[in-house]
Amino acid sequence: MEAQQSKRTANAPTAGVPRRSVHDPANGHFRALTLFAESPDCVKAARDMVGSYLQTWALAHAVDDAQLIVSELVGNVVHHAVPDNHLALPGAARRIDVSLMTWPEVLVIGVSDEDSTPPDLPAGECFSPELAGDLSEALLPDRGRGLLIVQRLADAVWWSAGAKGGKTVWCRLDLDRLWAENHSA
Repeated sequence: MEAQQSKRTANAPTAGVPRRSVHDPANGHFRALTLFAESPDCVKAARDMVGSYLQTWALAHAVDDAQLIVSELVGNVVHHAVPDNHLALPGAARRIDVSLMTWPEVLVIGVSDEDSTPPDLPAGECFSPELAGDLSEALLPDRGRGLLIVQRLADAVWWSAGAKGGKTVWCRLDLDRLWAENHSA
């Protein structure tokens, strides 16, 4: 009886502490969308989903960067991902999962695919943006430009292997930094 009683009190709200609404941004948010690479509008669908949820969550200051990041990552899956043999059936559509998670200070974006091959994350800048000036695009690398854009926009970029194959590319955006950049005059 005592163990049963302690379970009840452990889950009961603390006296004097107001309950937070599920819509309170301090609780964070999570949304996910599954797309298929063969769908002609999958990149647009991912971009629109991100914009819609961020607007709903009062994070309009993060929409442009987040939509560009998602466009680049989903586009990479569409154009480059080859599913692991054990994850895809011959002729089946290639699955893409897009996740958005927020906490009060950060937005985390995850794009998962069925290809276990690690992403080719650029090691660093080829040249300093301040020194580049009006250099022609011919000096940009032939590969990895999308991930270079993602690295420029995000505060952190990393990837993780899926438990049963595939991978997820993750990006973290500092919401306070984005707000400050959008509200500086």
